Amino acid sequence: MKRIEPHDNAPAPSPLASADAPDAVSRAELGRRGFLLSLGALALGGCGAGAGSTSAPRLFADAVTSATTAAFVHPGLLHTQADFDRMKAKYTTSPWSGSWNLLINNSHASLTYTPHPQAIVYRGYDGVHPENYGSLFNDVAAAYACALRWKISGDSAYADKAVQIMNAWSSTLTSIQGTTDAALAAGIYGYEFANAGEIVRTYVGWAAADFARFQNLMKTVFYPINHDFLIRHNGTDITHYWANWDLCQIASILAIGVLCDDQSLFDEAIAYFQSGAGNGAIAQAVYYIHPGFLGQWQESGRDQGHNTLGIALGGAICEMAWNQGVDLYGYDNNRFLMGAEYVAKANLIQSGTTYYTVPYVPYNNVDNVNQTVFATGSQGNVRPCWALVYNHYVNRRGLAAPYSKMFALQIQPEGGGGNYGSTSGGYDQLGYGTLTCTRDPITAGVPPSGLKARTPAGGVELSWWGSAYATSYNVKRSSSTSGPWTTIASGITDLLTYADNPGAGTWYYVVSAMTPSGETADSNRATAEVGKTLHTYLACNEGTGSTVSDASGQGHAGTLVGSGAWGAGKSGTALALNGSTDYVSLPANLVTDLADFTIACWVYWNAARNWERIFDIGSGTGRYMFLTPRSGSGTVRFAITVDGGHGEQAVSGTAALPTAQWVHVAVTLSGQLATLYVNGTAVGSNGAEFLPPWQLGGTGQNWIGRSQYAGDPYFNGRIDELRIYRGALGAADIAALIASS
Repeated sequence: MKRIEPHDNAPAPSPLASADAPDAVSRAELGRRGFLLSLGALALGGCGAGAGSTSAPRLFADAVTSATTAAFVHPGLLHTQADFDRMKAKYTTSPWSGSWNLLINNSHASLTYTPHPQAIVYRGYDGVHPENYGSLFNDVAAAYACALRWKISGDSAYADKAVQIMNAWSSTLTSIQGTTDAALAAGIYGYEFANAGEIVRTYVGWAAADFARFQNLMKTVFYPINHDFLIRHNGTDITHYWANWDLCQIASILAIGVLCDDQSLFDEAIAYFQSGAGNGAIAQAVYYIHPGFLGQWQESGRDQGHNTLGIALGGAICEMAWNQGVDLYGYDNNRFLMGAEYVAKANLIQSGTTYYTVPYVPYNNVDNVNQTVFATGSQGNVRPCWALVYNHYVNRRGLAAPYSKMFALQIQPEGGGGNYGSTSGGYDQLGYGTLTCTRDPITAGVPPSGLKARTPAGGVELSWWGSAYATSYNVKRSSSTSGPWTTIASGITDLLTYADNPGAGTWYYVVSAMTPSGETADSNRATAEVGKTLHTYLACNEGTGSTVSDASGQGHAGTLVGSGAWGAGKSGTALALNGSTDYVSLPANLVTDLADFTIACWVYWNAARNWERIFDIGSGTGRYMFLTPRSGSGTVRFAITVDGGHGEQAVSGTAALPTAQWVHVAVTLSGQLATLYVNGTAVGSNGAEFLPPWQLGGTGQNWIGRSQYAGDPYFNGRIDELRIYRGALGAADIAALIASS
């Protein structure tokens, strides 16, 4: 493998350099004139200097609280002082020593390395300026390698070299330009450079004024590009850019926030990772959850070079947040681990030259990239990211992460700085994970956890997280919340999922693990309601006030917003919505427990406008399910998506709903068969509707009569007898509903 010499400033290809560039349409719009976000274009104030505090980290729940004022931990990005203490104690023994040897033999970790700072860094050829970003990524790799070598060896000459590199850039660089690829440079090298600075910030030989200038560089040159990309995406549709574009910006903002002791930047990054609109937010990055918690990564239908990069960037974000007391690793039931295990499994060879197979559902976006199969391009791609994933989930938390573990152990020792040993990845990762992340094995695993019970097609589908030392798993069922428990399956190894068919009723499940030390305690208890049971029933008989009571007993009452009008119903009174301000707001997370379902109601429609909503349940224009009496194609239509309008799974009727008369409408899902009924007659179906409502995740905008899209008209008419069921009603059931009204 070619070694990168200290003076090699050629822009060695990064996996993102061309493949992650915008398509031809975007280049036509943006590439010719170049992409400029610089100190002059977006000047922001400098950030706080100083070595910071070693106070205990802040503790966050699932959502960021901007009012948090606890001091940042320093060093506290990819590595803490405790991490460095561990490295110092371990670096002469295997497997740490292999990664250490790759570090000290890498030309970037040399005292003879000469930095080559540039006043303007160009990434992406804009038709005028040649690319020169190789100078930046080589110098970033060198600053990090030397900083790491200093912290472990104690030789201050390497700290001096890291300081020399960072001082050279902070006194020279004024902007990052080129095509839209400039955002990739600002994101990837931004988070990496901030990590180098964070390591060395405690070095007494780095003058306070020089450190402050470096902080200012990160906040006034890198951060504006990061921030602008996340809020504008260069003026494109939110689905145009792949997950990695967002993820590198999130990583950079988070790292700069810690480096600069800026709580607002840190909170911005955390919030976007948890609930942002773009594909880098974890709910979009892990696009679809398959049984056994295999989380299909957003770029799985693209190629495996980019798919694995997502794990490298996501892991860095999670680790940096963890070191400040924020558990993004565990967020949304370990959603990042879902993605990591999926990507790891898909890129590991099972036998001979045959890779493991993973399930896949189609993906689409604004560019009509209709990806119907898993992409095998660059399959087997290896990046220095797996030691971090494996050691967190297994050796910190005691969970099982079998494919991440297999990958980590197979490719160790991980190198860095363009010379990754057995791994690849250009300069998109800092590397050396075997040295920096490896931990002694945890003494015992935790019991199985995160057990979920879904009810597709009239059965029960269980998924759970395993235990670090488990050899197999037992599944237990009861008809009572407290048992007794009957073991219905044992000896389960891989995949951690089980399909049960207990019949109609309410069933309870737990899972235990068998380990060399015996059986573990049981997991959390999961509940499955099988059959056709009432979930929500808005009879709409109040006639006055703003409360729309839920007669199901499940506590799903709605609130009438707007004029608060009521009118004559199909039976009794009904909601009377005026088409401009009126709608009903339903409780948050209304459908997170629904797999198979039915939603049915009576509708009296006054105004035949396209895209009015009977209901729309979601969290914005990226994740929702709705029913409209008339779509742009002129027909009644149900749709659900976790990827905006371009990824909708839909069922359309043959005509719009008629106006000025009561009409009964219903939509059902059984397994992957969605059916739309009008007055008891099936008017459309889709046998490949793979999105049950629970895949939407948390939903905070659950409405009757209002759309997630601000430009759509409100519903004008009356709605009565709205019911939601667990389970799919059949034609006879729906006919009975109609007859009873």
